[in-house]
Amino acid sequence: MTMTEDKVLELMKELGALHQGHFLLSSGRHSDFYFQCARILQYPELARELGAAIASNFDGETCDLVVSPAMGGILIGHEVARALGRRFVFAERKDGELQIRRGFEMEPGEKVIIVEDVVTRGTSLLEVVKVVEDAGGQVVGLSTIIDRTGGEVELPMPLESLAKVKVETWDADDCPLCARGEAIVQPGSRGN
Repeated sequence: MTMTEDKVLELMKELGALHQGHFLLSSGRHSDFYFQCARILQYPELARELGAAIASNFDGETCDLVVSPAMGGILIGHEVARALGRRFVFAERKDGELQIRRGFEMEPGEKVIIVEDVVTRGTSLLEVVKVVEDAGGQVVGLSTIIDRTGGEVELPMPLESLAKVKVETWDADDCPLCARGEAIVQPGSRGN
């Protein structure tokens, strides 16, 4: 199956990966929509296809390593690495900071593609860029399944995505859902 933007969004709806309500996103912002990519990635064949589709965005790009932030980016990052025939490692939080741990190593000068499941404000993505650069790696690509930035986030290079979705988000003080007293759910991985 070809992973067009329409197909990705259709799968999100069909498999219950698109939720509507009042959500506290990993970025700290509030939204009335939440994408739970794990609902799609739980199916190995779909995960493989999504990974191959993201990898195809980097045809011709020299890459030594794929890196993702834990938790959400691990499955899709692994599948992108598989499609590219490259090594995969992930960064995880320790003492509130993303770090490369578990004996993973990155050689200075390695060319890295960073893969995330959903990007809203780019916070985790930028943290992984810093981790890679601090280790001497060179980021050559940024990618995600769902780009919810609306083009409003400054990133060090273009963000390759399978689907771009403009979904409004709010600071807590400006959230109309909070103003109506709607209960909030924190489904993301940051701080949990």
